[in-house]
Amino acid sequence: MSHSMFDLFKIGVGPSSSHTVGPMVACARFVEEIDELTLTDSVEKIVVDLYGSLALTGKGHATDVACVMGLLGEWPQYIDSNTIPTRSENIRTSKMLSFAGKTDISFEWDDDIVFHCDKVLTEHPNGMTVTAFGKDSKQLHSATFFSVGGGFVVKQGETESDQDNIELPFPFSSAAELIEHCRVANKTIAQVMFDNELARAVAENPNATIHNVHEGIDAIWRVMFECIERGIEADGVLPGGLKLKRRAKTLYQSINKMHHTGLPLDSNDWVNMYAMAVNEENAAGGQVVTAPTNGAAGVIPAVLAYYNKFVSRGNTDGIRIFLATAAAIGSLYKTNASISAAEVGCQGEIGVACSMAAAGLAAAMGASLEQIENAAEIGMEHNLGLTCDPIHGLVQVPCIERNTMGAVKAINATRLALNGDGEHHVPLDTVIKTMHETGLDMMSKYKETSLGGLATNTIPINVVAC
Repeated sequence: MSHSMFDLFKIGVGPSSSHTVGPMVACARFVEEIDELTLTDSVEKIVVDLYGSLALTGKGHATDVACVMGLLGEWPQYIDSNTIPTRSENIRTSKMLSFAGKTDISFEWDDDIVFHCDKVLTEHPNGMTVTAFGKDSKQLHSATFFSVGGGFVVKQGETESDQDNIELPFPFSSAAELIEHCRVANKTIAQVMFDNELARAVAENPNATIHNVHEGIDAIWRVMFECIERGIEADGVLPGGLKLKRRAKTLYQSINKMHHTGLPLDSNDWVNMYAMAVNEENAAGGQVVTAPTNGAAGVIPAVLAYYNKFVSRGNTDGIRIFLATAAAIGSLYKTNASISAAEVGCQGEIGVACSMAAAGLAAAMGASLEQIENAAEIGMEHNLGLTCDPIHGLVQVPCIERNTMGAVKAINATRLALNGDGEHHVPLDTVIKTMHETGLDMMSKYKETSLGGLATNTIPINVVAC
């Protein structure tokens, strides 16, 4: 299935799409289910059970905070992230929660959100169950959800395809199908995505036009750019036990100093700063665009900002082409592999973002279909096997720097592709399949836990994972 670009690029909050955005969505969906069952006024107690990776690294990813915000009826794309710390503290202190924003219930934070660090649900490593109880502890309703990466949430018993049954003019589930559509219809990848997106918009609102689609894309870039701006203005220490200092502002000041003194500058300095700014904002729980995940949220904005500064300044059409093409490539990974680090390691986050950014940049620079596929293939090929091992379960080390490396790799992948004629020996579909198989073969301790890789060798062995 081909996914909407507005599913792959979602406005949300940090620090994690799978561990923060997803659980908030799951709890908000549960609130809607309770409302549809007309049970809201009967709820007296809520319990959230977290399993697998959600339990192992949940506290470092603010999973419990996200669940509480969802139980209040909040959604990631609308919540004011600046209010979250105060609201959380008030709930902890008062031991009361306004379920759905309507019904006040007693809430013991440390008892009613349960981290099952020794249990993984069979369907997916990011599993959670939400249960509502009424009078005399009678169970009113229970639902199990899986946060499958990139903020996507699937309820037990449903599939992702159940959530999108709109008839599209250009459906595709492989790179080969996508490119064939482009050739037969004499369209670019971006134009195919625009047509599909317009079909989705019209299904929701018969009066929708391509202008509405373009407005949505422009809004995504605006949030990305604003995130960069906030990141280079902020300083201090990021939340969490690592006490990691923000570096984007210092890097920005260093770049400006070099510029004023006439010292040589490399565009990579800017790219590093852009990516770092976004992911420091993400680590601080600020507003970011899931692209396609929060852990990799800095790659695409950094490459897009590079395009805007060094390739074609203020080119609105180029930015739209970039994002639409990147979304098409992201859809292929989402359909045929995974963008969940808990499932396939960081190759599913940084690797996918790198591949998407490379394809987007190539398209914006006028590459052929073959060159775009080549750029995407190169972007992933050199991230295969990348593990996910955040220290203390925080999306900070090595995650923030990995975004800088993913962005630089994406630009280089594009340059390699544009300097060739598009001929390449490994099809993108093969690379995607290989990434998926590599992820399935990867030991579980290298898939978004605090028990493997860098985390194991940095944290004393007696530190409890959750």
